[in-house]
Amino acid sequence: MNAPSPTNARRRIAIVGGGVAGLAAAHRVTELQPQYEVALFEASARLGGALRTEREDGFLLEYGADNFISNVPWGVDLCKRIGITDQLIETNPGHRRALVARGSQLYPVPEGFMLMEPRAVTPLLTTRLLSLRGKARMLAEYFVSARKSDGDECLASFAIRRFGREAFERLVQPLVAGIYTADPEKLSLAATLPRFLEMERQHGGLIRAARKRKTQEGSDGSGARYSLFVTPRDGMQTLPAAIAAKLTPNAVRLNARVEAVQPVAASGWDIKIASEAAPQHFDGVILATSAQVTAQLTRPWDAELANAHAEIPYAGSAIALVAYNENQIARPIDAFGLVVPEVERRDIIAASFSSIKFPGRAPQGKVLVRVFLGGAMRPDLVTASDEQIRAIVRRELGELIGVAGEPCLFRVARWPSAMPQYHLGHLDRVSRITARVTAWPGLQVAGAAYTGVGVPHCIRSGEAAAAEVCQ
Repeated sequence: MNAPSPTNARRRIAIVGGGVAGLAAAHRVTELQPQYEVALFEASARLGGALRTEREDGFLLEYGADNFISNVPWGVDLCKRIGITDQLIETNPGHRRALVARGSQLYPVPEGFMLMEPRAVTPLLTTRLLSLRGKARMLAEYFVSARKSDGDECLASFAIRRFGREAFERLVQPLVAGIYTADPEKLSLAATLPRFLEMERQHGGLIRAARKRKTQEGSDGSGARYSLFVTPRDGMQTLPAAIAAKLTPNAVRLNARVEAVQPVAASGWDIKIASEAAPQHFDGVILATSAQVTAQLTRPWDAELANAHAEIPYAGSAIALVAYNENQIARPIDAFGLVVPEVERRDIIAASFSSIKFPGRAPQGKVLVRVFLGGAMRPDLVTASDEQIRAIVRRELGELIGVAGEPCLFRVARWPSAMPQYHLGHLDRVSRITARVTAWPGLQVAGAAYTGVGVPHCIRSGEAAAAEVCQ
């Protein structure tokens, strides 16, 4: 931890945005410079952004993200520092796999296949998700030459070039859609899944790279990846609540919409809250807001910075939380969830079996399911009515897992324009943003819009911004 500087004893830092990135930034400032005064402004009545947990009738309902991955350090490290690692639980050891829809049937993701990394040949040969021709083309990836151009490439182009169209449509696209809810024809591979580019560059192909990695690490089934996901026992809302509890009293201001951020010629920044007549002055400011909000706040004094943010598009989604009695579901649920390829032309993206995935999510004899709709490919479903979504969920789950009758619980969460889309050229946009931010002393930006959309990446973004303003 950096030693506090006497000359900076009364410095004031403002954080705009009370999602996990803003909270992580506020907490990190207090760690690095405990004598600083920190003020976190959140426009809504609650902290946590896309993390929202509620309890109802014995169910634990996650309206946003329901876990985070532990093979990158930033999420677990923060949990250690705020003292909640003893509350983290792993996924249930049984049923650690995902299913893919084909027609009205569900088939497991081939063992050892992780997004685009095939670590075993036999499961690819025996899967019923692909035709014989599709399997042959996928295995021919071993002989496909590496791309020579260094230009940005979309996910669809890369996957089709390496594995063929059928493998892309039936395996890669639905698995990636479950993470990014994006159009794969626009999604930048370099910005979202750069490790696959590195695998191609270093080893000439993904099968070659996977074989070498398997030799180095030993056997690894597809279930191993699911063991990496963790969540607080009482839900993801535990994380923002625990961070906020570590901040100084009165540091958090809810229902405080920032309507203007203005650089002051002499030094520092003026922050204007919508409900207050006079602005407040701060020595530094971290904008932990969506790219659209950051564009609005920065446009009056840096059009280039604002334009770069405005170029980052967003997609929305809707999550239906539905619960059934076990005897209402005809097919055995032997997985954590299912994904639906776009070529199936269904109205859902995926479904997660929450009460199978984590303990304590539903009462005995009940099954809790989270169904995902919308995304970049079906934006119309984000604004569908509750009754329309109920009908879609009943039809789709009826066909896919044999659900019959009405659910004993039905709730809908809508997240309009919540997921930043890392389209082609995203890394260049982020570079432009970084260059412009550097030109303004005391300014930093943080959040999902830049270098990662997951909870750990948002934490890293917030903490990195805090380290910069504390210098």
